[in-house]
Amino acid sequence: MSDPRWWLLDDLVLARSAIDRAAERRTDQAWVDGARVDPSSRFVRVHQGTAAIDGDRLALDASVPEHVLTSLLGIDADGVAYFCAHYDEAPALADSHRWADLRMSGSSLDAMDAGLMVASVALDNWSRNHRHCPECGGGVTWRDAGWSRYCPVDDSSHFPRTDPAVIVLVRDDDDRALLGRQVRWEPTWFSTLAGFVEAGESAEAAVRREVEEESGVRIGTRPEDLQYLGSQPWPFPASLMLGYHAFASDPSIDVDGEEIAEARWLSRAELAQACATGEVSLPPAVSIARKLIERWYGEPLPGDWSRPLIKPSR
Repeated sequence: MSDPRWWLLDDLVLARSAIDRAAERRTDQAWVDGARVDPSSRFVRVHQGTAAIDGDRLALDASVPEHVLTSLLGIDADGVAYFCAHYDEAPALADSHRWADLRMSGSSLDAMDAGLMVASVALDNWSRNHRHCPECGGGVTWRDAGWSRYCPVDDSSHFPRTDPAVIVLVRDDDDRALLGRQVRWEPTWFSTLAGFVEAGESAEAAVRREVEEESGVRIGTRPEDLQYLGSQPWPFPASLMLGYHAFASDPSIDVDGEEIAEARWLSRAELAQACATGEVSLPPAVSIARKLIERWYGEPLPGDWSRPLIKPSR
């Protein structure tokens, strides 16, 4: 039987969802219009990539002003429709509500709310960054319940983009983990290595390239040296993180100095000691990097080993 540490990740915080996306309803404008004014429908308020929350739940509205653009998120098991409401100007919130960043609140939400917030933030980021046709620069209209844009000038349709990125927990023959620190990070912040998949490149090739470029470490060429573990959306603004586990054939470290300032091989005991003394801080629970490290470590990591949630990038 294979090592369960390297089975598919089934507990990724931002990969959770408990709603039917109802993609077939997006082109049914009559149904969408009816659902938008249905008193049972609920709306996630989003503004500048943040969502309104109330404690550890989304602060859902039962209606929105007519001028506010919305995107259909899906339908729950009871047939209730959920929309994302895009606000250019932040509406007033109740005293108990606040605007929250997904990276800071995602791990405290249940599966339903996490899925709604991830989709809302992703669509809002795309909407704010794609107000004009990328081909001619003309104005675009909303279609497909917020899931596409149409340019009447050149008769083109445009859809939300997703940028694939790889992230990998690399091990050596001594079962140590490779962790790196980005140049712009605080001296104690460490994480697994990651990078974007380039045009015309497979995800697996991207893993090998990124690890060698950033750290000098080479991944083995055997089929078992590279294993896919799972993915989760990371809509900041439009990434999909593809998680991997890999073995190093050459563990020699030679950081590039441009993206990675420092890289280390750490045993479990060395990681525990470094985190306990504050020498190393790890990614927050909302990130796939955290789950990759925990899988290798063999158990959940203490919360006080996490770095502050100020401007995380993975």
